[in-house]
Formats: sequence, C-alpha cells, structure tokens
Amino acid sequence: MLVLAALAGVFVMSWSALSAASVGDQEPQPEPAALPLPAPPPPAPAAESTAPQAQKPKRKRRWRSLASSSPRGHAVAIVRRSVPLRTRPKGRMIARARRWTEFGDQRVMSIAQQRGPWLGVVATERPNGKLAWINMKHRGLAFRRRPYSLHADLSGRWVELRKRGRRIRRFSVAIGRPGSDTPTGRFAVTDKLHGPTYGSYYGCCILALNGHQTNLPPGWTGGNRLAIHGTNAPGTIGAAASAGCLRAADADLRILMRRVPLGTPVFIRR
Repeated sequence: MLVLAALAGVFVMSWSALSAASVGDQEPQPEPAALPLPAPPPPAPAAESTAPQAQKPKRKRRWRSLASSSPRGHAVAIVRRSVPLRTRPKGRMIARARRWTEFGDQRVMSIAQQRGPWLGVVATERPNGKLAWINMKHRGLAFRRRPYSLHADLSGRWVELRKRGRRIRRFSVAIGRPGSDTPTGRFAVTDKLHGPTYGSYYGCCILALNGHQTNLPPGWTGGNRLAIHGTNAPGTIGAAASAGCLRAADADLRILMRRVPLGTPVFIRR
C-alpha cells in the first residue's frame, strides 16, 4: 500500500508539473528567424516611345554612267538573253530584243541616253529619232565601249570614220535622191552582211543600220532599212542617186567591215 501511495504521489506530482509547465509561466522561447523574403520581381520594361524617330536621309544611289562621253568611246549594250524594250523608263513594253538580229548577227544596241538605271538605246523596233528603254540591271545585258563612230554629212556627201573622236578616214558617198532623201539623226550599225547575198547592186558588203526610210520611191519592192553599202555603179558615188542609203566604193566598205564593230553609232546630218 505504501508503495502504491508513493507511486500515486509521484504520478500526481508529475502530472501537476506537466500541467504547470503547459499553462504556467514558462521561459519565453526565442522568436523564430524571419523567413527570407522572395526576390523582388524584375522591373517592367519601359514602354516604347511612340514619338517618331528621326530617319536618316536616304543616299541617292549613283548608277554607273554609260551614256556620257568617255575617252574609251561610246557605250553599247550586248544582248545575251531576251530583254524587254519599253517606250520610256518603267513604261509600256513594245517588244523584246532577242540575242540575234533578224539577219543572224549578235544583237548590240548603242546607248544614247541614261536616266538612273534606265538606258535609252537605238533600236530597230522604234521609229527614227525615238529610243527604246532597257533596265541596266537586267541579267541578259553586258556592256562595252566602242572606240569608233561614223559621221555622215549629206551636204558634203561624205562619211568620216573616227576613233575616239579623231578622224582617221573620210570617203565620198552617194546619198538619197530628191523625194527619197536620206534620213538624218542618230543611228547605229546592227549587222555586217555579205553584199552579193542580197544582190549585186549592194557591192561587196553592207553595214545595216537600225534606221528606216520613210520616203521610199514609187514602186519600190525592197525593204525600208537604211544601210551604208557598196555599189556596182561606182559612177553614182558623190551624187544624190540612191533610195536613201549611203553608197560607197567597195574599197572603203571593206575597211569599215574590218574596223567598225556592231553597235557603232552613226550620226547623219545635212
């Protein structure tokens, strides 16, 4: 009994102590450490300004100059692939320049004017005095300089061959007779042909031009293309005797055939 009583006292004391510890004053516990705060969110990106920004002035593109005079001669466009011909820069297409002419020679066009990337060329598809326009950026074109030019004076009835502006030969020619006068203006050599293939009256050889005879003689059955060619009637040289072409002696024509390349400009004046 004594043992039980002692145990009961201990239990009571222990329970009392436990109760006192749970409800009584107890030594204050240290406050827990503060939890780490989350990292602040990144600042919001600044709103883009809607104010218009000053734009740098566009630099005007400088195109390669081909129509201007050069000590190397006159520029020509060589057709490597079909190229559209237009009435003006960015204008209506009137035809396509093929790689070969209707006579079978390489197509080479004399360049007379330039407006930015647009080149005004002397072409058979246009009337006398009118240029066709091509874009120099077209991949079907190549460009060269021709040192020679031909200059015809109808009043003096002669033709000069010049190299880089210097006269190297002058020879007499027959010109168009009254009513079939030789047209004036700027033309170009399009083909170099064997004269007898087209008739004995053409002499040895023909330099075909892009120009057209608009005043053909009555009853004329030939074509209307202008040319500088030989003749089987040398007595007419120096006279107004042709249907519009310029006739020269065969010896002079042979020199031109050797020296004058396709695309060479031809200037005819009164």
